Amino acid sequence: METLFWKKMASLLLPAFCLLSGAGCTAGWAVPDFGNVYHVSGVIDMPFAEIQEPFEAWYNLTGGKSRIQYYHGQVVTFQYGAERPFGALYKITPETTELELNVRKCFRISGRPGKRVYPQSIFPRLDAFKPVREESYKGQLCTVWQNVSYWGQKKNVYTLWVASSADGPVPVHYEMRGFNSLLGSHYDKYEIDYSNFTHSYPAGVLDLPSGMECEFPPGDGVEHRILANPMWDFVGRQADRGRQLFHHYRREYRKEYGSEKELERRAQTFIHNMRYVHSKNRANLPYKLALNHLADRTPEEMAVLRGRLQDQTPHNGQPFPLAPYAGIILPENLDWRLNGAVTPVKDQALCGSCWSFAAAGGLEGALFLKTGELTPLSQQALIDCSWGFGNHGCDGGLPWRAFKWVGKHGGIPSAEAYGPYRGQNGYCHYNSSELLANITGYVNVPAGDIVALRAAVFKNGPVAVSIDASAKSFVFYSNGIYYEPQCGNTSSSLNHAVLAVGYGVLQGDGYWLIKNSWSTYWGNDGYILMSTQDNNCGVATAATYPVLA
Repeated sequence: METLFWKKMASLLLPAFCLLSGAGCTAGWAVPDFGNVYHVSGVIDMPFAEIQEPFEAWYNLTGGKSRIQYYHGQVVTFQYGAERPFGALYKITPETTELELNVRKCFRISGRPGKRVYPQSIFPRLDAFKPVREESYKGQLCTVWQNVSYWGQKKNVYTLWVASSADGPVPVHYEMRGFNSLLGSHYDKYEIDYSNFTHSYPAGVLDLPSGMECEFPPGDGVEHRILANPMWDFVGRQADRGRQLFHHYRREYRKEYGSEKELERRAQTFIHNMRYVHSKNRANLPYKLALNHLADRTPEEMAVLRGRLQDQTPHNGQPFPLAPYAGIILPENLDWRLNGAVTPVKDQALCGSCWSFAAAGGLEGALFLKTGELTPLSQQALIDCSWGFGNHGCDGGLPWRAFKWVGKHGGIPSAEAYGPYRGQNGYCHYNSSELLANITGYVNVPAGDIVALRAAVFKNGPVAVSIDASAKSFVFYSNGIYYEPQCGNTSSSLNHAVLAVGYGVLQGDGYWLIKNSWSTYWGNDGYILMSTQDNNCGVATAATYPVLA
């Protein structure tokens, strides 16, 4: 007992002595051993993905089991290495459908030859780490262990801060920094803060919930294995699974890049976006995200697609008419697609022309209500021809300015008459005899009035609206009712123009049915359900619709 006591005291006092004296004491230190059984909590910080994710982990190497849960138990993963023949991964996650709300589902993925499942440690393997210094980290005296690895043109620096206690080493902080000489910049960074480290936990915590049946996930591909054990990519240094998924992504979307440098940059952007999407989905939000054709785009490139200009000048729209809506009974759900008033979703490409799609969509709906025929109208004509009213083609514009151009010139050409959409500015060349949808003006819906906007959509067809689409969650929306607390709803926060083609209520929550112009690869076949709560993202802040002559 005395020998053990003095060993523990030495582990506590030696780092303090080295730090105070400046002595080179690192050479003889033993690599930290956190034991075969432990429980620990912490937070994963992914600054490039704009995510901080809490976790809690239980580990039993001897028993061949581990459990890691995220966002306080929203998603729970199990790694069973002892299960024959090659181990198994389990993931328990909430699932919401049209019939069920937040039902816990279990998915199982089997290990296989060359992909055997092992209990997942929450710490990196330390066999290649070396002690480099002693320092205080957040008030704790720590030994700093580091491993510098080179992978082609990448230099990865892994650093672990370890404190001492009477019970042995205590993990404090882990950090990875990656530098790519090809890109000339840091390509990756993530950190893990550890807390509440112990060598005990309640019995049964590593067992699957009794009575729960586990099914195989659809596809059982690379992404499913990442989702079933996300921690592996942060503390493991084997082949990068994110790279494998990027390979599948390139093949699915036929992505080609002009150089090795661009390929590397796109791969890293994809991996950061992948981490963001996966982490957000573990948070059990009322909507789900998914990797889409924009997953290799940088935030700067995404900003190009948000082409609604900021504007403080008077819109000079007609006042919202109250008399036609007096006593009107609005249906609880409305979808103008079902009535044939909405053309197929299009892709604005790398052009800030969202405003032209919103304006054309409003005109198409109004023309349908008047004639009973759905005619695709030309966004390209609005891009090319409405500069005199303050629009700037692919550099941005506003739907109401497009309506002013249509009103002055007696209509808008059809897409067939004007020619195909090009995703760039062009020469204005319409024939006056081919113009359709002449208007007498346009109406501004009272700002922030949810009921008035519902009434406008019901009586006038699809309405051009503006939103704050700057949140990364909007870029990767997949399904569910989108509510983003970071969204602004003031006129100064609006940066993207879209089309409200309906509204409704799903499981007690109100939503707008919004048509975007980022192709059918985005969202739910090009659409999104946006929450009406608190006028989230400003859907009702600057809505406008045309009045046909």
